[in-house]
Amino acid sequence: MCLTDATSVEEVVFGKDGVAAVAGAGKLVVDFSSIHPDATRSIAARLQAANGMSWIDAPVSGGTKGAEEGTLAVMAGGEFADVERARPYVLAMARRLTHMGPIGAGQTTKLCNQVIVGCAMTVLAEAARLAANTGIDAAKLPEALAGGFADSIPLQLFVPRMVHGIHAPPMGHIATMLKDLDTVADVARATSTPVPMAALAAQIFRLAKAARGADADALEIYKLSASRIR
Repeated sequence: MCLTDATSVEEVVFGKDGVAAVAGAGKLVVDFSSIHPDATRSIAARLQAANGMSWIDAPVSGGTKGAEEGTLAVMAGGEFADVERARPYVLAMARRLTHMGPIGAGQTTKLCNQVIVGCAMTVLAEAARLAANTGIDAAKLPEALAGGFADSIPLQLFVPRMVHGIHAPPMGHIATMLKDLDTVADVARATSTPVPMAALAAQIFRLAKAARGADADALEIYKLSASRIR
């Protein structure tokens, strides 16, 4: 399953006629949702107690494009044997499946991914706006920086969409990125981990949510620094 949040996962697993209501011995849930590691561990433990079903948390990175092209990166938490059992099925839609540790480790790895992606979006928006405001064609940044230390998949993919206002289909919703960055902050507090860059990115996305709406494309953060928000 791949659901929006922990509430949705709870409903599918423990709601009326949910996963917990069927015989679970020998069966395995592979959850591609991105939710709090603590929620994953709790749901998995409760399901195991309810019907003996096993659990893998396997959040993905690569977006809709990656799913369509079968190039997703999947980071998994759970028992090694369970991950290996699921591997051939997961690799039908993913390029890579990495076992990161026990249940919850996949979710924590996805948070690390979101620190990088969320901060990259905000930094790329800043660089593109600087280029535009100084008279440089910001759309040429990916070409100009290709092969250098600033080059990256986000640079090549995000900047053209930002500067040309291409937001359909969205690369991801503002609310989704903000949810993940807020989870980063929660896990960071619990582990005494300083995350100043992720915290700043979260505040920028919170501003974007207020200005553009929760369901707007996350790349609309580029519009926050425009002289006029359209």
